[in-house]
Order: sequence, then C-alpha cells, then structure tokens
Amino acid sequence: MKRRDFIKQSATITGGITLTGLGSTIISGCSTPETFKISLAEWSLHRSLQSGDIDHLDFYSIAKNEFGISAVEYVNSFFFDKAKNLTYLKEMKTRADDLGVKSLLIMCDNEGNLGDPDSNKRTQAIENHYKWVEAAQYLGCHSIRVNARSFGTYDEQIELATDGLRRLTEFGDTLDINTIVENHGGLSSNGEWLSAVMEKVDHPRVGTLPDFGNFRLEGDEWYDRYKGMKELMPYAKAVSAKSHEFDKNGNETGTDYYKMMKIVLDAGYHGYVGIEYEGTVHSEMEGIRLTLELLKKIRDTMS
Repeated sequence: MKRRDFIKQSATITGGITLTGLGSTIISGCSTPETFKISLAEWSLHRSLQSGDIDHLDFYSIAKNEFGISAVEYVNSFFFDKAKNLTYLKEMKTRADDLGVKSLLIMCDNEGNLGDPDSNKRTQAIENHYKWVEAAQYLGCHSIRVNARSFGTYDEQIELATDGLRRLTEFGDTLDINTIVENHGGLSSNGEWLSAVMEKVDHPRVGTLPDFGNFRLEGDEWYDRYKGMKELMPYAKAVSAKSHEFDKNGNETGTDYYKMMKIVLDAGYHGYVGIEYEGTVHSEMEGIRLTLELLKKIRDTMS
C-alpha cells in the first residue's frame, strides 16, 4: 500500500486525524492537537542579517524577546562556513537553551542540485548536505529543508529528484533527521509534481515544507497556491507562512491566510507554522509582527 493511501485510510479510521498530521505533531514538538504553534524563520530577517545590522547569534533573542516566539528555523547561508564548527554550534545551542528556544530545522541552499542529471554532481550535492544533517542533529532539529531542483523533462526530473532525495533521506534516517522539500521554484512549485516525487521516494523520513507563497513556476507563470497546498499537506512535516504586504485590517494581501490555515488544519497538521516575512513595504520587524498577529487571530478563531 502506498504511503499516501495508508494516510488516507488512517484518516478514516481515526475520524479525521491523519497519520501525517499526528506524526508532524510529534516531530515538531507541538503537544496541543486542537491548534498550532508559531515559529520564526530566519529568512524573515535576511536583509538585516546580510547587511550586518544583526548577527546570526542574535536570532534567538529577537525571536523570544521581541516576539515571544520560542521556536526557530535556521537558514544555512547565515552560518554557511560553520556547519562543522562545534564551538560555534555549541554557542548556538547554548543561546537557544538559555532562552528556552527550540531549534526546528535548517533550510539548506547553495549545496548543489539533488536532482542533477550528472550522476557525479548529484552525488556531490547529496554529500554536501551531510554536514547540515549532522548539524541539525546536534542542534536538536527535526529536519533539514532542501530543494528538489533538477533539469530535463517532467518525468525525468521526477526520477532524478527521487534518486537524490532518497539517498539523502536514507543518510538522514541514520541520525533521526527528516529531509523535507519546499516548493521553491521550477517544478518543485508544481504540487502534482512534488507529490509524485514524495510518492516515489516513499520513505517515512521524507516530507514537504509547504510554503504559502512559493508557487511561481517560471517567469510570470504561477501554480494555484491553494491547490498546491492541498496537494503538499499530506506529506508536510513543517509549514511556512510566507507574507509580503498587509492591508489596513491586518490581512496579507496576496494570500488568504484563513483559507490557507483551514487547508493546513484540515490535513490534520498541528505542528509549527513558521513566519517567513519577505515584503518590502514594512520593516522586517513590523512584517514579522503583522504576520504573528494575523496567525494568532486565526488561531483564536479556529481553536
């Protein structure tokens, strides 16, 4: 039986609580099944981090002291040369522990294409991610987030991405770390395509990180974000609440957050939803705050 079919059957047996949702709750540390918890993705502060206005090690205090958020999602580019630096990783862990902040996952970029048609380059990309799996385990994360980038025809890219993801997932499994894929451009932003990849990898340690906004296929071509979320949520081990701009009522102007969060909860997911502000009209701090307030308001109405 395919994993997706088993998930659907489990939902019937348990009266709507899917296996994936329950598993995600356990993995992400959320113990309140009737709602969801809120985390902060480091990319929300990317401009301040890139300019040097804040340091990566300040991330914990900003999350906890500025926003009352006790769970964070890292981006590897902000400590790219520190993956094997145990002294630095220990300092990260100490700061997180001192503030009672949970480390959830590491978003990994710039390590090669896991679906590269060149087998040697694909293998190199897989192995390039090993250090982030090890860092994630040390920091107490449940997952690394990767990209399923490939080239070729639709079906060829399914096969290539499946191979790279399965091999990396098998390595992560030895360290109890999940490998999760974000819709992040190209065919990975096609919900049907990424779902097909999940089915072919067919491993309990592989999953998705559905992002509310990352459904741009190429140029001005977009995949329907609500359809995509519905297709990716059965495999979700994390969720990214992408935000850009807000209206005077505090609603995100590009995404119906109420509709999105209904899709998330209807899938049986009760883990962390990560704030990922990427707008330019508001400051990063204000954008994070607006996203947090909107998610809290939705949580209150859906509890």
